[in-house]
Amino acid sequence: MENKLTRHLYKIPYLLWILLFVIVPIFLVLYYSSFDIEGKFSFVNYQKFFTPVYLQMTLSSFWYAFLITAISLLIAYPTAYLLTKTQHKQLWLLLIILPSWINLLLKAYAFIGIFGTYGLANSFLKVIGIGQQQILFTDFSFIFVSVYIFIPFMILPIFNALDELNPTLLDAANDLGASQWTTFRRVIFPLTIDGVKSGCQVVFIPALSLFMLTRLIAGNRVITLGTAIEQHFLVTQDWGMGSTIAVFLIIIMVLFMIVTNTRKRGV
Repeated sequence: MENKLTRHLYKIPYLLWILLFVIVPIFLVLYYSSFDIEGKFSFVNYQKFFTPVYLQMTLSSFWYAFLITAISLLIAYPTAYLLTKTQHKQLWLLLIILPSWINLLLKAYAFIGIFGTYGLANSFLKVIGIGQQQILFTDFSFIFVSVYIFIPFMILPIFNALDELNPTLLDAANDLGASQWTTFRRVIFPLTIDGVKSGCQVVFIPALSLFMLTRLIAGNRVITLGTAIEQHFLVTQDWGMGSTIAVFLIIIMVLFMIVTNTRKRGV
């Protein structure tokens, strides 16, 4: 009886955290979404969301989040695989993760300098004879910087999944005459799919709501749902519409987590 009471007491801080920082904020977002710009109770914001402007914005957010996630995965998987085969792999993993400890704003301003008119990238293009190009404030610069920022979060879960892979399974596949591609397709990738799903979750979900990089790196050429929320809260002061977009963003994120839900396979 005492142990049961102790377990319940341990749950109190967790439940308070969930209540104050998850349930209450979501309730406030739902509350504000039911008021128009004049402060009157209305569902006009939900009707407005399904207009071509916001639907196009939603598709744009999905497209950029998909590109960022796909490119991160294509780079991260072979990188994580090579890391598991090297000596001092934990040290190399630390060096890859280290840039993620730097403030996001500092990294954004660093890339503004690199991709700027007189930055390192344009200096290199001049040396090889291509000449000065407009790199900053383009889709390329936005996707490049976003991938750079998110790729450590894609590498880490994939690395852990690959590192836990039983090497005897690879030996068995080799003994049975499987090629390297067949071994990867039938053994390695299926057994590390949970790591891939986790990596996609931690990249796709924040990429869907990016707003600071769209302003600093893309020069507001890229408009996402995160950008729209920022504009409605800080510029137009239409908290109702901003909250409505946030509601749909939360729904999209929850659906994505359900689709990519990771479940441990039974042994």
